[in-house]
Amino acid sequence: MEATETKRSTFRAAGVVGSFTLLSRVFGFARDMVIANFFGAAAVADAFFIAFRIPNLLRRLTAEGALSAAFIPLFAKTLKTDREEAFRLANNLLCTLTFFLVLVVTLGIVFSPALLNVIAVGFTDEPEKFELTVQLTRLLFPYLIFISLAAIVMGILNTLNHFAAPAASPVLLNISIILSVLLLKDIFSLPVYSLVVGVMVGGILQLGIQIPFAVRQGFKFFFLVDLKSKLLKKVLLLTAPAVLGFAVAEINMFVDTILASLLKEGSVSYLYYGNRLVQFPLGVFGIAMSTALLPTLSFQAGDNDPGKMAETISRSFRMVMLLIIPSTVGLIVMREPIINVLFERGEFDPVSTVNTGIALAYYSVGLLAFVGVKIFVSGFYALGDTKTPVKVASFAMVINIALNLALMGPLEHGGLALATSLSSFFNLAVLVVLIRKHLGKIDGFSIFKSLFLFLLASAVMAGFLFIGWDWFFPNGYTVTGLALSIVPATMIYFAVVWIFRMDELHSIAAAVKKKFTKNNKS
Repeated sequence: MEATETKRSTFRAAGVVGSFTLLSRVFGFARDMVIANFFGAAAVADAFFIAFRIPNLLRRLTAEGALSAAFIPLFAKTLKTDREEAFRLANNLLCTLTFFLVLVVTLGIVFSPALLNVIAVGFTDEPEKFELTVQLTRLLFPYLIFISLAAIVMGILNTLNHFAAPAASPVLLNISIILSVLLLKDIFSLPVYSLVVGVMVGGILQLGIQIPFAVRQGFKFFFLVDLKSKLLKKVLLLTAPAVLGFAVAEINMFVDTILASLLKEGSVSYLYYGNRLVQFPLGVFGIAMSTALLPTLSFQAGDNDPGKMAETISRSFRMVMLLIIPSTVGLIVMREPIINVLFERGEFDPVSTVNTGIALAYYSVGLLAFVGVKIFVSGFYALGDTKTPVKVASFAMVINIALNLALMGPLEHGGLALATSLSSFFNLAVLVVLIRKHLGKIDGFSIFKSLFLFLLASAVMAGFLFIGWDWFFPNGYTVTGLALSIVPATMIYFAVVWIFRMDELHSIAAAVKKKFTKNNKS
């Protein structure tokens, strides 16, 4: 009974995170549509995407990702035995991190030109573009403070079993950017500065919205800087290898960016827009599951129950595959209609649609690997093993760089996206093999059975799309045609899965039925 309730709790939490992430992604697409309309895939857009990527990289190293991965398991373990000590650890971390972030931001502002000489080497031949990127980077660096602290508060709330507010907070960032562009673009000599205002306001809102909910959950905020704390030292000790692991993942992206800056103009933007579309199912299904999974696995690790952990990871991966496999096939088949409807207007022309579609197709190939890595890495972090994922990711990075150099010639920016996907599959395969040493068997037969049947159902769905293509889009790509193709295709996929009597779909149906029955009774 306890194991069943744990499963339901994890999937319920993933559902909450996924729902708000879906909302955030919808607003994210609206944001990207606004950016594409006013800035297209030209030099100004390239400059902003490079500048915005730098604080986003650092936040994954300082808080969201590396530090959270080390903090949440220890916070969860301490919370079970001493609630006050757990709160002391959290406040000590928040205050210490704030001082560190101020230092990092100061250094980042001062040394932005040197940093960009490495990251955007292809821009150095264009002085105006390079100078604009430097200015945008300096203005966006303080965003790192707010978003990093927001990530730690998110970890606190998730461990206290509250997932809604942290998952909803990115919506505020997207709304802030949209409104800033629409309302402020004509105020500045360069409209791109309106994006900076939107990002900064959005970062503040992402932190601010979570604080009242943390207080409501019983968390007490207070000032504490105790560098001698054993728990803080333990978090920092675990963070060090985790930082390297997340750094490796981000280096992969930056290698793509550096090499893309050497290709034809717009290549950075093509990769950005393609990656943004892949982030939709990745965020809604994959990141949502891994976010809900880490606290659950941390408590199970604290109970010293590897069998239960293995079952949780296996079932979670299969549940995500149910949605990721058709998403992969759908994005590849429907890439140009989706990009045309979402982005092709204003400065975003048909050539941009075709080139973004190439990036999207090759990124989509790796969707299952992107999701799987996040889920299996959560298992290592819950066990307090932050070193193994680093070692595996480092080998994957070497493979990614080699594939980048081999594929960027014949496939241009598409080769960079494909290299990322292929190296991620290597990362996932090695993690699966190694986690068995910690947890034992993870029911590989069920995973491969589900994978095969989901692929078969997706093939049927793809066949339907190809057969009805001329009927869906008789006079070009439209919103109506997109809806008329995607909705029945999705229904066909789930109908086939239902015929196969897959446990994953039946579990979701049972949970929805129970929730509906409960609401009717109340």
